[in-house]
Amino acid sequence: MENERARTIAWGDPAISTAAARTLTGRAFLEAMRDGEIPPPPFVTSVGLEFAEIGDGRVVFALEPREDLYNGIGILHGGVTATLCDSAAGCAVTAITQAGEVAVTLDLSVRYFRPISVAVGRVHCEGVVINRTRNYATAEARVVDAAGKIYAHATSTLAITRP
Repeated sequence: MENERARTIAWGDPAISTAAARTLTGRAFLEAMRDGEIPPPPFVTSVGLEFAEIGDGRVVFALEPREDLYNGIGILHGGVTATLCDSAAGCAVTAITQAGEVAVTLDLSVRYFRPISVAVGRVHCEGVVINRTRNYATAEARVVDAAGKIYAHATSTLAITRP
């Protein structure tokens, strides 16, 4: 293929982070991933998500748009934006779980406002917990550029389970 590009990806053993998720508090689990003590999930490496901030009920991811994440019309695929929102909302809930609890997405509703491309530059997605009960939580996520312009907004409901 003419003008072909390539990308090589390496990831850590996902069984390591799966085991850690069952023994650490959610926030400690996320911080261990951020600090390189346990490997992130393979899709995080594949997509290129980076932890920017971790707090109680709040997580911010950063993503540098790349052309290998484009759809057929030359913009970031909506599924990547949805993944960014799902990850931020889900990790915001994870950040308030106790050891032995995990947060699992039940639904995700994403609204897209502007296309994202390499020209937009690095975007951030802040996930914030809206409410938590014993078995469920709701969260929202917003994708913004460096100037604070919003590109997408999502709401999510998550189940809190004890595997």
